Amino acid sequence: MTTLLQPVRRSSQARTAPPPRRSSPQLRRRRLIEGALFWALILPNLLAIVVFGYYPTVYNFVLSFTDWDFVQPAPVVVGLDNYIELFQSGSMLMDALRNTAIFVLVAVVGTLFGGMAIGALLAQRLRFSGLVRTLAFAPHMLPGAAVGVLWLFMFDPNYGLSRWLFSMFGMESPHWTTTSDFSLWSITIAYAWQRLGFVAIIYYTAILDLPKDIYEAAALDGARGWPLFRYITLPLLSPVTFFLTVTGIIAAAQTFDIIATLTMGGPGTSSTTLPWMIYDQAFVDFNIGTSAATATVMFVLLLVVTLVQTKYASKQVHYS
Repeated sequence: MTTLLQPVRRSSQARTAPPPRRSSPQLRRRRLIEGALFWALILPNLLAIVVFGYYPTVYNFVLSFTDWDFVQPAPVVVGLDNYIELFQSGSMLMDALRNTAIFVLVAVVGTLFGGMAIGALLAQRLRFSGLVRTLAFAPHMLPGAAVGVLWLFMFDPNYGLSRWLFSMFGMESPHWTTTSDFSLWSITIAYAWQRLGFVAIIYYTAILDLPKDIYEAAALDGARGWPLFRYITLPLLSPVTFFLTVTGIIAAAQTFDIIATLTMGGPGTSSTTLPWMIYDQAFVDFNIGTSAATATVMFVLLLVVTLVQTKYASKQVHYS
């Protein structure tokens, strides 16, 4: 009996965990130094994010419930009056929302399709493709104000490129930046031209990294042309398309410098978007509370759109 129980007792003792060892002073000192180094490296970035990111957002939200004109010594709390004024009939907000939606939709969709087409052509490794990549990406490196000034001359109906192009067909150039029928399209064209090269280069890089074995298997099955692009290339590029869509909507919705250079939101409100409306309310009308309320509405809209895109991406974006 004792001989049968003895191995069991030995195995149970073997399974018993050894008592935890106390850390040595050298190990504690090393962990303390590593922790101090970690906070020393991350604290400047963390402070920059808090000071220049979260604090302005929270302060803007607080200002949206106040009335202030930069002259009063302190903002006066007015509750929801600014938001009620924004959503009243006849408010500029509805025009700005409509213009922003059209501008963002046309600019983002246009650059996605155009950038994908240019990226696919660049991936063919044709002659002078390196020069074409450089020329295509160059507008993205220009400041928005410089792009606006450049297109201001190109849209000039008397001396610009627009006059020359329309004269080839016996037509007069429209007044792009000074008529309400074309002002919104002028800033859309200028912005799309600036971003198109960036989107094309991203697609070009992504196409080069696509797995070749999938295309070899598809070629053996006889897939080529549009079916190959529709059922293989597009799904493989879906993560890149999702990234460019999210960043494109956020960037386009915040465009200000091109509008300030080309149209200044006019004529009237024909090219007024949410960023220009925020500027106009704050630094022209000196209505800081309403401007902050408009900025809060814009923030919420972009947040909702991003969340919807993320929800949609979980079903439609393929990462493998």
